[in-house]
Amino acid sequence: MSPDTQLQQPYKRLKQVIEEKKDLRNPLIEILRIAQEIFGYLPIEVQEFIAAEMNIPVSKIYGVVTFYNFFSMKPRGKYTLNICMGTACYVKGAPKLAQMISDVLGTPMGETSEDGRFTLSAVRCVGACSLAPVFVIGEDTFGRIETKDQVEKILAQYN
Repeated sequence: MSPDTQLQQPYKRLKQVIEEKKDLRNPLIEILRIAQEIFGYLPIEVQEFIAAEMNIPVSKIYGVVTFYNFFSMKPRGKYTLNICMGTACYVKGAPKLAQMISDVLGTPMGETSEDGRFTLSAVRCVGACSLAPVFVIGEDTFGRIETKDQVEKILAQYN
């Protein structure tokens, strides 16, 4: 398979998805969700492709992508690490926890680690106030984290 053909495969899949979903009542969010699964994120080129295929303005797609926080225009890590910044976590040391995690990964909040493993994100509440401060990786919740060693041991579990 030539490199050009390999590059086109994701776009062929996306075109199929658009054909399958375009007649739904409000297909855009579902199409964007699947496009993000295919590409890993939604760069402007993918948004332009969807706009052309659906005959809608790119600005409409961009507006949806930037409105919903589950869409990303930048590549994300293999894991999303959400640090709870809700009131209980904040009072119990969430800013310190966020700084420790950022230091261990060498990655600022909202960015993806250089090795592509983690994307750091701050969230309002994860519903685990009794474990404050808390962070979540996928379905795994980690609470009462007080030291850099604890952070390093937890992050080492994810490859």
